[in-house]
Amino acid sequence: MRHTNIIAELRARIAEVEGVAARHAVLPFGVDALDRHLPGGGLAAGALHEILGSPDLADDASATIFLAGILARTEGPVFWCLRWRDLFAPALHLAGLHPDRVIHVEAGSDTNVLLAMEECLRHPGVAGVVGEVTKYSTTASKRLQLAAEASGVTAFVFRRASNPDAIADGTAAVTRWRIGAAPSEALGIPSLGRPRWQVALERVRGGESRNWIVEGCDAQGRIGLSAALVDRPAAAEDRQRAA
Repeated sequence: MRHTNIIAELRARIAEVEGVAARHAVLPFGVDALDRHLPGGGLAAGALHEILGSPDLADDASATIFLAGILARTEGPVFWCLRWRDLFAPALHLAGLHPDRVIHVEAGSDTNVLLAMEECLRHPGVAGVVGEVTKYSTTASKRLQLAAEASGVTAFVFRRASNPDAIADGTAAVTRWRIGAAPSEALGIPSLGRPRWQVALERVRGGESRNWIVEGCDAQGRIGLSAALVDRPAAAEDRQRAA
């Protein structure tokens, strides 16, 4: 038992040095294929995370609902900072994020969005703070990360209309996700299946990048992943490692 405690303490110290220590709770997706690739088994609270869409409107919409689903599984008010108010509240509600929980901050510019985010992050008890920007600096990301750490409030920078071929900027974010629309399951009847998304974990501090095809959020903000949708290259890599 003593050796076990020593090993656990060493791992905690290493994680702290690497900047991945769980100072606050984590929010798991409830999907093992995702959670086991995230330090602590979920999204770190009190930290900065990036969500990226693409110039394709369907991808930006998918990224918005993906983010809404994460916030739907938290408690408390959500500050959503954006340049102008073009957020479709009924769509957020379909992902479990009730419009009454969302406080819209119409800032007018990327600079003002970032300033508003910092101010909102100073208030503990907030479920999360979202900021929609086209781009931001490494320095700005560090300021947001420090503010999130200090208050324990989770911050999300949503980079809309982000070009997938663009070189990624430096960032202090703990994770970076790129979300894209994917074909739904064919039902064999004239009807619409549950939405599917291409979810790419492009960056995770203390972990490895990975891709998945997931089923979109249900009314409680939960995504799904069936055995048939597991990323085949990743599965092949896991089998090779096991061999």
